[in-house]
Amino acid sequence: MSSSQSTATQPIIQVKGLVEVYADGTKAVDDISFHVNEGEFFGFLGPNGAGKSTTIKVLTTLLRKTAGTISIAGYDIDKDSATIRKLIGVQSQETSIDPELTGRENMVLQGNLQQMHGKELKDRVDRLLEVVGLKDAADKRAGRYSGGMKKRLDLASTLVHKPKVLFLDEPTTGLDPQSRATVWEYLEELNKKEGITIFLTTQYLEEADRLCQRLCIVDSGKIVAEGSPSNLKKEIGADAITISTQDKEGKSGETVRAAAKGIVSSLPGVVNVVESGDGLTLYVKDGGYFIPELVRAFDKTDIKLVSINLSTPSLDDVFLKHTGKRIRVEELVKQAPSGRFGARRR
Repeated sequence: MSSSQSTATQPIIQVKGLVEVYADGTKAVDDISFHVNEGEFFGFLGPNGAGKSTTIKVLTTLLRKTAGTISIAGYDIDKDSATIRKLIGVQSQETSIDPELTGRENMVLQGNLQQMHGKELKDRVDRLLEVVGLKDAADKRAGRYSGGMKKRLDLASTLVHKPKVLFLDEPTTGLDPQSRATVWEYLEELNKKEGITIFLTTQYLEEADRLCQRLCIVDSGKIVAEGSPSNLKKEIGADAITISTQDKEGKSGETVRAAAKGIVSSLPGVVNVVESGDGLTLYVKDGGYFIPELVRAFDKTDIKLVSINLSTPSLDDVFLKHTGKRIRVEELVKQAPSGRFGARRR
C-alpha cells in the first residue's frame, strides 16, 4: 500500500474516552469515543442538551476537557492546541461577521488574523466570494446582507486560510429552504472537490442524510448509534406508521395515548412503539398490509384514529428510536439565534 493510500484511511480526528463535567457537576459529555476519517463528511446529531455543542467546543480548543484523549491531524489537543487552531475552521451557530465592514473586508480581516497577506490573500478572497455567490455584493456592508448571505460570508471567512478540518455547529438553522439548499451544495463541493474534512452538528435530519457519509447520534452525553445513514435506516427493519388518536368525545391526551399504545402493542407484527409528540409511531413489517388490521382494532374501542401516516424508515425514525424524540423544524426556527457581531475565531 502506498503512503498516500495509507493517509487517506487514517483518522484525522481521534477521540477516546472524552468526558466533560461542568463546574456545577453536570456531566455534559459522558465517556464517548469516535473517529473521523480524513476527507470524510461526518455528522454529529442529538437533541438539545445532548452534548453536541460541548463536544465541538472541546474539539476546537474553546473548552478544556475533563478527561480523555483527542488528536487532530496527529496533534494532541492538550500539547498542540495552537497548531490545531491553524489547521481548523469553525463556524458556530451565530455569525461572527462585522456588520460595519464590507463582505470583502471581513474576509481580508480573517486572512490577516491567520497571517495571510498580499496576492495570496487577495486571490483566495476573490475565489471564495465567487464560489459562495457573493462576488457582486462583496463591496457592500455586511450589515445589509440577508440572513442567507451572512451565513455564506461567515462560512467563506472560515475557509480563507485553507483549513484541513471544518467544524460546523448547526450552520443552517433559521435559514429559509432556498438558502439552506445553497449552503448544502457548497458544502458538498468543498468536501468532494477540495477534500476538506467536515464535522457537522445539525438538527435538520434531511441535511445529515444528504451530506454525511457517516454519523454518530448522541443523547444525554453518550453515543447511542453510529454508522452510515443508509445502514442506520436499514437497522430499523420495518415501516413506520404514525397515528394520532382521541376518544369518541373528541378528547386527547396522555390517558388516551396510553390506551392507544396498549392496543397497538398487542397487535401481531408490531416491532416497536414509540411516543412521538401527540401521537404514536409504530414499526411493523409490510405496513401497507397492516393498516386495515390497525383500523379494525380501533373500531372495537372507544378510541378514534384521527390520522394515519405510513412511511419507509427515515433518519428521523432512527433518531426517534435511539433518543425517544423527534425534531420539529418550527422549533428550530424559534431557537435560531439572531445574527450579530460576536467574538472572533481563535
